[in-house]
Amino acid sequence: MSVVIEKYESLAEITAKMNEAAARGEWDLLVELEEQSSARVAELKSLDLTPIDEATRLRKVALIKKILADDAAIRGKMEPWMTRLQRIMDAARSEDRLQKAYTSGTGF
Repeated sequence: MSVVIEKYESLAEITAKMNEAAARGEWDLLVELEEQSSARVAELKSLDLTPIDEATRLRKVALIKKILADDAAIRGKMEPWMTRLQRIMDAARSEDRLQKAYTSGTGF
């Protein structure tokens, strides 16, 4: 098996674990796995320039499709969480502005 395919398979395993972590709401683990994923992608950038045979190319395409599907699933699971986080941050900013306005005595 080629080194490139081994790296893609490793990346596919990482993204599958990321998908599982997102499904369980394990955001810290997701961040750790994202770091591993980024490292694997960096490795692939230098290795993925060599010519490959047709069977290897087909395996590579299948792995990329799986990686992209996992990535889409992860984003789908994160969007509600990110929306809630954005609301919390917006509320905190509003509260901070109100606090500053009332403590400074200048109002809005």
